[in-house]
Amino acid sequence: MATIVEYTAEKRPENHYPMRIISPPHCRPCCFSDMEEVGDPQAERHWLFQYKRCKRCGFTVRVILREILDAALAAELRQTLAKSFVRDNAV
Repeated sequence: MATIVEYTAEKRPENHYPMRIISPPHCRPCCFSDMEEVGDPQAERHWLFQYKRCKRCGFTVRVILREILDAALAAELRQTLAKSFVRDNAV
């Protein structure tokens, strides 16, 4: 998955969402209490994700929120399950 986050210690943290975010390469203790969501959740391939950024130090991560279910695979699974639980009353 491509990311808009550039991890570097050479530049100051900057939030130019949705084009680019410059982040320190490592989290700090403040990141555990001061993370905030950046932008709306986005979909890429089979994943729904959102960026989170520390209000204090600027450390940014992309958080996977959930997997997006493949519609064709889900339909096939529903059909298989429906057939599995049908009783044969011909006995």
